[in-house]
Amino acid sequence: MPMPRSTGWLIVIVFGGVALGGLGLPAWMISVGLSAMSQGIVVLGLVVLMRAGLISFGQGLYFGLGGYAVGVLSLEFGITDAFLRVIAAALAAAAVGLLLGCLLRRYRGIFFAMLSLAFSMIFYGLLVKNQNLGSTDGFRVLASTFAGRPPTGGANQLWLFLFACLLSAVCALAVHRYFRSTLGWLATAIRDNETRVEYLGCSVNAAVHLKLVLCSALAGIGGALSAMTVGHIDPAITYWTTSGELVFVAILGGAGSVFAPFLGALVFQVVHTLALAMLPHAWHVILGGVLLASILFMPDGLWSAIARRRERSHG
Repeated sequence: MPMPRSTGWLIVIVFGGVALGGLGLPAWMISVGLSAMSQGIVVLGLVVLMRAGLISFGQGLYFGLGGYAVGVLSLEFGITDAFLRVIAAALAAAAVGLLLGCLLRRYRGIFFAMLSLAFSMIFYGLLVKNQNLGSTDGFRVLASTFAGRPPTGGANQLWLFLFACLLSAVCALAVHRYFRSTLGWLATAIRDNETRVEYLGCSVNAAVHLKLVLCSALAGIGGALSAMTVGHIDPAITYWTTSGELVFVAILGGAGSVFAPFLGALVFQVVHTLALAMLPHAWHVILGGVLLASILFMPDGLWSAIARRRERSHG
């Protein structure tokens, strides 16, 4: 779906409004918002792949790399600056994505999905086997530092929320810019007919490889933000359930806009929170019901309902 040129300004306005709204939100809503934005950034990368007809069940690998990059910088090097942590997490995840992409870019469909899942599970196994890196208490993430001063308590959470809004806006703008580039427009063509794309003189494998690196970097950023939000990291964040949860959010939100991943993540986090409160031992039932209803009534995701309404208003 083509995105209007005004989308860039809309991104700034929306996330700027969210940041201002956060100044008056209670702590639990700020926590939900932080989780939604960290998840939304990762799913934004999944949307990049989905537009080319690819689904990755291994994003937990890059998500975990981002989180562990924060832990290493904190404990081994004493670096607590949030900007440096995010940059390091993005570079680490992108480097691994670049390496693994040399193999992954050759596969499509279920083979691509399962191979990406296999790499994620290999990383999970390595973390579990290594007691120093794999223990839950082994990496306690230190408080983030903003503007040279380390805020504490609720102030730290609020500053992190504002930082997350800025980070989400930058990532959304970058992906929006990418979608409007030649490689971004090629995504639909790659999904529909790779042979014709090759006849145009474009390398499909190279384009897929670039999408993998971008997707990996976004997952690393989301993992870093999640680690700073939660305060610790655990091998479980690289398990297949994490990757499945991210795909769940991608399907829930849809791939029609850069806003869709954040909308899907927000709905997921709200439903998750309410489901845990109502049915602590069976919250998966509620989440499964929401996904089923979404597929039945909005097969293109929640954003498709907004897009259809906007089309009717302009029509």
